[in-house]
Amino acid sequence: MRRQHLVIMVKAPQAGRVKTRLAATIGAVEALRGYRVLLEGTVRRLGSDRRWITWLAVTPDGAAPRLAAWARDIAPVGVSPQGQGGLGERMQRLMDGLPPGPVVIVGSDIPAIGRRDVAAAFRALGGGDAVFGPAVDGGYWLVGQRRTPRTLRLFDRVRWSSEHTLADTLANLKGHSVSHLRTMSDVDGESDYLRWRRGGGYPVKPSTRII
Repeated sequence: MRRQHLVIMVKAPQAGRVKTRLAATIGAVEALRGYRVLLEGTVRRLGSDRRWITWLAVTPDGAAPRLAAWARDIAPVGVSPQGQGGLGERMQRLMDGLPPGPVVIVGSDIPAIGRRDVAAAFRALGGGDAVFGPAVDGGYWLVGQRRTPRTLRLFDRVRWSSEHTLADTLANLKGHSVSHLRTMSDVDGESDYLRWRRGGGYPVKPSTRII
């Protein structure tokens, strides 16, 4: 039976290694705490939905066992290392290697993403080849593909972390059917962070088990 697969891209929460752009203005400790809240909220919201199998794809690879132990208390998710290479190589590896069925990949720092967004992405893949959740900065907060009759190469020659990221990825999909979801933003800079806090997204304390 073909199942739907949701992948959440996760960085091991360590001060100075997550949300570095944000840390440059609010400090590494506060940026780490914010990331932990975002990560736990994302896993709790999306990881327990039985309409899809949820995977945490972890970097660095050595942190995967620790994240797996933490996740057991949060939601029934699988945990896998991302492996080596750039972001495109790592996401393509996930697209290539997961069991049969459509795959949707999201980040762990998009506070507005909910189950309805993921469900909408999988619905779009019921009749289309690929789906994107555009971000306000020219990138995307979600990418997915149907993977039938074959897995497409989405991420060749993509200029990551730029205003061209989505356009470059779409250029790899000429001749294929593509859907777009609503536009959202992640918590990347200080203005995003302050807007998220004002919106009430910060009062939940993250689990103390995660380092």
